[in-house]
Parts: sequence; structure tokens; C-alpha cells
Amino acid sequence: MNKIAYTPALFCGLLAVALPALAGPEEDRQAMVKYFKDAYPKMDQANFIYGALAFNQDALNQYKSIMEFPPYVEEMEKAEKLWKTPMKSGKTYADCLPNGGKMIAGDYPLFDNAKGKVVTLEMAVNDCRTANGEEAWKYGDPKTMGLLTAHLRTLSDGMKVNIKVEGPAATKAYEDGKKTWYQRKGQLNFSCASCHIYGAGDKVRSEILSPVIGQTTHWPVFRAGTNLVTLQTRYKGCNGSVRHVGEDPGHESWNNLEYYHSYMSNGLPMQASVFRK
Repeated sequence: MNKIAYTPALFCGLLAVALPALAGPEEDRQAMVKYFKDAYPKMDQANFIYGALAFNQDALNQYKSIMEFPPYVEEMEKAEKLWKTPMKSGKTYADCLPNGGKMIAGDYPLFDNAKGKVVTLEMAVNDCRTANGEEAWKYGDPKTMGLLTAHLRTLSDGMKVNIKVEGPAATKAYEDGKKTWYQRKGQLNFSCASCHIYGAGDKVRSEILSPVIGQTTHWPVFRAGTNLVTLQTRYKGCNGSVRHVGEDPGHESWNNLEYYHSYMSNGLPMQASVFRK
């Protein structure tokens, strides 16, 4: 695969040429799409929903074979049971989420003008719980919030990501998430972009780095069989990998990052709760 050798400085230069001075979210996304088209002209960008697997046909074939009989079926059965278990009010999650929880995950995170902040799908679940007499769950907990959203997100499989950034407050949150994406951190002085834009398709040890486009379409994931990992737990793990102590899942900075991050996958279909190494 012929990858153009883009450096961070060159990428920023291309953005400056390609975008108007006051570029918005859609201009950002289109520039990102163009970057990857130029870097990988032979790749079908629809395959980016498979993450790093898009760069290795053998690995992608193995993944599809594993997904025919995924090793985490029992975990997903637990997840469905959580979803169907009534809360103290007698209501279920389907009763208090839009459209019974079906085909909604692609709209999240969304900016709630009434609350003045980004609301993730996990936050919507906790709002549902507290409104029905239950305690809020800890964000990122694989046995509760992780499992519940593993099932919930599968109800939106096939839905195209449809993140909206409308109005100055939403734009400010988006820009904050964008800043976090490009901010270098830790002893290794890496940003999210270092690996998932400039290094996408390259190998780090034995692993191929995935591209930003398509990344948010398939979380949570089950690693090494039954180890469930949520997206924001992965954010914290990535920070640890560059030797930076990141925030815990549910922090506003992570919510804004997820808002920006998800926007970059607008238009791609979701397929949640999948297998990864």
C-alpha cells in the first residue's frame, strides 16, 4: 500500500491551504477524508470501520471468521439481561431512551443546550437510571456501564454516525475536543494525532496503528476474548502508554474529545461490541 510520507508540519500546512481561515467541523472532516485518500489512494475508506484491520487483509479475514462465532457470547447475554432488567420504578432502559434505544447511538455524543455540555450515550444511561430510582453507574466500569452499553450500541448496528455541531456552545465543546486530540502529552510527547493520523497504518511493536476515521464506530470492544474495554477507558489507556496520567472516563475533557473524535466518522455505519486482539 502506497502511503505518502506526511509529517505533522506538512499535514497542518495542507489544512491551512485546503481550509478557509474559519474552518468548521465539516471542513475538518473533509480535510481528514482527503488526507487519508491521498495517503492510501487504493483503500476503500468504508473499510476504516474495521480500524487497523483495514490495513491487513489476512487479519481482516481472521476477524470476520472470529465474528461468526465470537468468544464473548456469554458476556453479551449478560448485557442483554442487564438491558431487560426493570429498574426500581418498574421501567426498563427502553422506556426512557429515545426510540426505545434503537438506532440512536450514532447521534451520540450530542450537545445538550439545556445542560450546556456534551452528553454521551453513557451519560444518557445514567440519567435514565437516576430518574428511575437507581444509583448512577461508574463510567467505564466493564461489568455495569460497559456491558449495558455493549448491548445498547448493537441496537444501532448499521446506523450511520450522525454527530451534529450546531451553535457557538457546541462549537466551543467541539474545538476543546479537537485541542485535546492534537495536544502532545506525557514523557513521550505524543498526541492522539501522532498515532492515529500521522502514524496510521504504521506498526508499533507488532500492532498496526488505526486511523481516526472509523475509530468510534465499533466501541466497546472485547479484547482477547472477554475483556470489555470502553472508548473512554481506551483514552485513559492511551494516555498511560505515552506516560501521562489522563482523566477518568466521564470527565468533561474526554466527553468533548469523544464529540470531536466521533464527528470524524460521520457517515460511516456503526457495528458495536466487536472482537479485537
